Amino acid sequence: MDPIANMLVSIRNAQAVQKESVVVPYSQLKHTIADLLMKEGFVETVKKQQHKNNHPTLLIGLKYREDGTGVIMSARRVSTPGRRMYIKSAQITPVKGGNGVHIISTSKGIMTGKGARREGLGGEVLCEVW
Repeated sequence: MDPIANMLVSIRNAQAVQKESVVVPYSQLKHTIADLLMKEGFVETVKKQQHKNNHPTLLIGLKYREDGTGVIMSARRVSTPGRRMYIKSAQITPVKGGNGVHIISTSKGIMTGKGARREGLGGEVLCEVW
């Protein structure tokens, strides 16, 4: 199965039951995506740690509003392993009226849709979060 989709589903499910954090298997790609989500204010903390069986994991601290609802309303995998979705910089539009973010894999690394548009770069749309 798709590891990025698994991470997004794990985050959504953990927020649905009001968990403080979620642990997902580590990869550099997932760490970069989680760091971008932290910079954009969707998650509280991101930390790489060693699990008891010596496999690295990623601990993602979840963020909630004052009323207890999760900050992430929805997270959707756009480009899947079976159906890749690419976008030009001119086609990058705000997600949900500017309340969300695209995560895009560009030739200069993984960045948000705003950053890719500012740099004039297109790329593969990995996911969108709002």
